[in-house]
Amino acid sequence: MLPEFWFVLIAVLWAGFVLLEGFDFGVGALLPVLSRDETDRRLLLRTIGPVWDGNEVWLLTAGGATFAAFPEWYATIFSGFYVPLALILLGLILRAVCLEYRHKVESSRERAWLDRGLVLGSALPAVLLGVALANWVRGVPMDAGYNMTGSLWSLLSPYALLGGVTTALLFTFHGSVFIALRTTDELRARALRLAGQLGPAFVVAAAIWLGWSLSLRGSAFAAVLAVLAVLAAVGAVLAVRASREGFAFLGTAVTSALLPPFVFACMWPFVLPGRGTPGLTIEAAASSPYTLKIMTVVALLVTPVVIGYQAWTYWVFRQRLSRPPVSAVDLRDDVAVGR
Repeated sequence: MLPEFWFVLIAVLWAGFVLLEGFDFGVGALLPVLSRDETDRRLLLRTIGPVWDGNEVWLLTAGGATFAAFPEWYATIFSGFYVPLALILLGLILRAVCLEYRHKVESSRERAWLDRGLVLGSALPAVLLGVALANWVRGVPMDAGYNMTGSLWSLLSPYALLGGVTTALLFTFHGSVFIALRTTDELRARALRLAGQLGPAFVVAAAIWLGWSLSLRGSAFAAVLAVLAVLAAVGAVLAVRASREGFAFLGTAVTSALLPPFVFACMWPFVLPGRGTPGLTIEAAASSPYTLKIMTVVALLVTPVVIGYQAWTYWVFRQRLSRPPVSAVDLRDDVAVGR
């Protein structure tokens, strides 16, 4: 059962990434939409300052776990999805550079260019992640050696593009609710108004994409996850209308966390379904039993520590941020420490 255990654990790691990094992407993409001046922009960046780099660890861990537990799966997706994954990595690097160097420039024009890079570095992964997950559900053409035979354009089907739109709407909806939860006064009000506009659009897109996914490669368990995700999103929309951002964030968090398990449930018992061919199964892609045993022991010891540390970080920086006063301290401290 170790291959199945690691398949489920990788789904959990992806769920943690989408849940936590999702609102980071949303905050970055919405920076020019919700801010009115430099003070607003600094305040928005301070909402994710203490946590954004820690949230990326979930993606790194998911990639590392895939490489160790399912090397054949890792080789197939990182070669066949090379361009989309490279663009996602480029977006993550661009966002990190813009966040870290924004405080070092004195010119407003230079800060404006860094802000544009931050928006692009947040929006690009938000869209491409949905495209990649949609292709995992749909399946990809591959030969007998599990090498993908399709081109980049074969990944950009209407179904995959709808997946990209869905995740972009999810992250911006999730991010706007997070901003409302972490700020006060006018910025909170603007975030709630924007969330009220993004929420219904996301529910419609998600319902269509989830239903389309189930028609392609669904299961009873995947259908249950899809229904729960839509219900949580509807609950978030209703909570936003009632100005209850705490309950709204709970709804968007549940929806975000259910998305990767839904994708993995659709793929089961494959790690990567084929299109025209059976695909790569969990057993065929798995490492040796000894490797999986060692990995399981390490995961059981380390994972609770990581989760506990991150939970403590969120607890320490749980207070809302107010616009006045915003000190003129080094923005590096704002971003890295969240003061």
